Amino acid sequence: MVTVAENIQHRLTIQTVEIAPNTTAIRSLDWDRDRFDIEFGLQNGTTYNSYLIRGEQTILIDTSHQKFRQLYLDTLKGLVNPKTIDYIIVSHTEPDHSGLVEDVLQLAPRATVLASKIALQFLEGLVHDPFSKRIVKSGDRIDIGKGHEIEFVSAPNLHWPDTIFSFDRKTQTLFTCDAFGMHFCDDRTFDEDLEAIEADFRFYYDCLMGPNARSLLNAMKRMNDLGKINIIANGHGPLLYHNLDLLRDCYHNWSQRQAKTETTVGLFYVSQYGYSDQLGLAIAEGIQKTGVGIEVIDISTAEPQEIQELAGRATGVIIGMPPSSAAAAQAGISSLLSVVKNKQLVGLFECYGGDDEPIDTLRRKFIDLGVKEAFPAIRIKEVPTASTFQMCQEAGTDLGQLLMRERNIKQIKSLDVNLEKALGRISNGLYIVTTQKGDVKSAMLASWVAQASLQPLGFTIAVAKDRAIDSLMQVGDRFVLNVLEEGNYQELKKHFLKRLHPGADRFAGVKTQTAKNGSPILTDALAYMECEVQKSMECSDHWLLYCTVAEGRVSKSDALTAVRHRKVGNYY
Repeated sequence: MVTVAENIQHRLTIQTVEIAPNTTAIRSLDWDRDRFDIEFGLQNGTTYNSYLIRGEQTILIDTSHQKFRQLYLDTLKGLVNPKTIDYIIVSHTEPDHSGLVEDVLQLAPRATVLASKIALQFLEGLVHDPFSKRIVKSGDRIDIGKGHEIEFVSAPNLHWPDTIFSFDRKTQTLFTCDAFGMHFCDDRTFDEDLEAIEADFRFYYDCLMGPNARSLLNAMKRMNDLGKINIIANGHGPLLYHNLDLLRDCYHNWSQRQAKTETTVGLFYVSQYGYSDQLGLAIAEGIQKTGVGIEVIDISTAEPQEIQELAGRATGVIIGMPPSSAAAAQAGISSLLSVVKNKQLVGLFECYGGDDEPIDTLRRKFIDLGVKEAFPAIRIKEVPTASTFQMCQEAGTDLGQLLMRERNIKQIKSLDVNLEKALGRISNGLYIVTTQKGDVKSAMLASWVAQASLQPLGFTIAVAKDRAIDSLMQVGDRFVLNVLEEGNYQELKKHFLKRLHPGADRFAGVKTQTAKNGSPILTDALAYMECEVQKSMECSDHWLLYCTVAEGRVSKSDALTAVRHRKVGNYY
C-alpha cells in the first residue's frame, strides 16, 4: 500500500511503501527540481530515498534533504516512534542523504550511527552533539532479529570516499545510496517502465559513476559475493526490481569499457571541501565525452602509494586546490609531484573553499617540471553558477581532445581509401544548432541532419559525444536549428568553428534574437526551427537525436540551403 503526504506549494511530496517484509521505503519526491549539484541538468526532477527495517530492533537507512525536513520527520513519526530506532545507517554523508541525521538523532538519542570510518569523521563536523557510533566495513554484520541480518560492503568513491552498501539477507535487498540511482521523479516506486527511465539512468551513470568505474567494478565484485539480490534500493529515483539484471549488466559493461580505456586522466581533490566535488565532476564529465578514462582520488584520505600509482600512469592530471591547512592533502600533493612526467598534461582548478592552496604556486611547480597545461587554470572568485560548471566541462573536453588527437589521426589513416571516398559522397546541408538553458548557452556547426518523419514533423541530428553542447541536448531539451544560406554562410561558419577558451561567450559579435523556447536565433540565418529532443540513440562516437519541430520561419523564400560536399567520409 502506498500513502502520500503533500506540500503542494513547493511540489514536494513524501511516498511511503512496503517494498519487502518489514521494510518501508520513505521516498522524498522533488518534482520540480531542474538542477542537481548544478553541474548537470534534470528534466524529470529527483527523489531522495530512505528506508526503515523493523525486526526485533529498528534500523533507519539514510535520511533526506533539508528541504523535506518537516515532511520527512512527520512521516517518520507516523511510521515508528523515533525513540525506538536502534541504528541509523549513513551510506554516505552527502547532504541530500544525511541532511536530517542530526534532526533524527535528536528524536532518537539512543540510536547508534553505523558508517564507514571516513563518513563518521565527516559526520562529527556536521552533528553538533555527541552521538553513539560504530565503524563498519566489508564483511561486518548486524542481526536485528526476525531473520534480518544486515551485511556491509565497502564501496569507496561511489561517488564519495565514504560510501558503504548494506545488504539485508532476509529480503535480499541491497541498499546502495547513489550507485544504481537516477534523477527521475515518479509515483511508481519501481523500475517498471524501462523506456521512461533508461536515458536518465545512463545520464546519471555518465555524470556520477563513470569517473569511478574501477571503484564500481570492485564494488560489484563484492556484490557478487552476497548471492542473489532481489531488489536494489538506491538513493535516487525508482528502485531496481523489474529490470534489475539488465540494468546491473549495463553498469558492469559501461564500467568495463571505461576502465579499459588506453588513455586515463587522474583527478585529485579533497572531497567535501568548498565546491570541489561539483567542479571536479563537471571536469570529469567533459573528459569522459572524449573517450578518455577518468579515475578519482581524494588526496586527503588516500595512501601515498595509491596517489603515486595513479599519477605515474595517467596521461593527464587534474588537481582541485586543497585547503592550505590540510596536512594530509599537502602530503598527497607532494607525493604526486614526485612522480609526474613532462609528457603529461595538467589542469588546475580552485574550489572556493575559503582556504585554497594558492593556485599559482602549484602551477609554477608543474611548469618547472616541464609539464604542460591542458587549459588555463580555473579561478573561482564567487559562488559557482551553471556557467561555471559549463566552463569546467568544456575544460575537461579540451583536455580529452588533446590526449585523443594522436589516436584519432591513426584511426583516420587506417581506413580503406576507396571506402572513405565513397562515404564522403554523401552530401548534407549546413546548419548551426543553438541552445540556452538558464544562463548556459552553446552552439555548434552541424551537417549530419536529415528529416525523419512527417507526422509529427521531425528530423535526426548526429552530435559527437565530445561536443560541449551534448549536455544541453538531452531528451526533453529545446533548441533552435538555424539553416545557413548558400553563398552567404562563410562568416557564420568561420565564427562557430573557432576554438575558444573554456567559458568564452560563443555568441560574442553575432546578431541574435530570442526564440520562444529561450534559445538564440541567428539573425543572418536563412531559416530557423524551434525544436525539442524526443529520443536519442547511441551510435559509437555520436548520439543520434530524433527531434520534433514546434515552429519555424524562412527569411528569404527564393534562397537555397548551403550544402557541404566532402571528398572523404572519415572526418567532417
